[in-house]
Amino acid sequence: MFKAVVFDLDGTLLDTLEDLADAGNRVLSDAGLPVHPVDSYRYFVGDGLVTLISRILPESMTDEQVQRMAMIFRDVYAKNWNAKTKLYKGVDSLLNSLQRKELAMNVLSNKPHDFTEICVREFLGKWTFSHVLGNREGLAKKPDPAGALEISDKLGIAPSEIVYVGDTATDMETAVAAGMYPVGALWGFRTADELKDSGAALLAKRPEDVLELF
Repeated sequence: MFKAVVFDLDGTLLDTLEDLADAGNRVLSDAGLPVHPVDSYRYFVGDGLVTLISRILPESMTDEQVQRMAMIFRDVYAKNWNAKTKLYKGVDSLLNSLQRKELAMNVLSNKPHDFTEICVREFLGKWTFSHVLGNREGLAKKPDPAGALEISDKLGIAPSEIVYVGDTATDMETAVAAGMYPVGALWGFRTADELKDSGAALLAKRPEDVLELF
């Protein structure tokens, strides 16, 4: 019997793709570098801010340049993070149902912790989340299971009793490493094959499909 749910944020609860792409392309354009189609950002995001920047920049960029551009991205994204972002269709119904069942809901993201908290507060504030964790100093980012296990420990619920819902291989690998039940969100940024190959035990076509587990 599952007692809690851990959700990824971008591509799972929130469709943040356009705002992330707009910020990334603004950084590139201002630097005189080629920009990318919005859809390409589906494969750039998911593994943290610095990795995102390293993926959108030319390979010739040094680590120092990547770090500097990451700081610039933070400033740009801080001005447009909520311009086009929205809940995926069906997420509100899923969260309403889970809350009625009094299941502990949590968020674990590779997005910087401050932006993770802001997005949850702005777009998901009507629901109660036990723990909201983004990428922060001193904690390894996903697919390292440290964040997922921290949530499990704080809840006092065994990982085997927790469902993990995410939309990328990184999420499925995190769930498997933590000993949680991995559910792939097909409405998100990546493909069914990626999710299945990285360990998804269930592929959910719609947010409501997650309720089958409860």
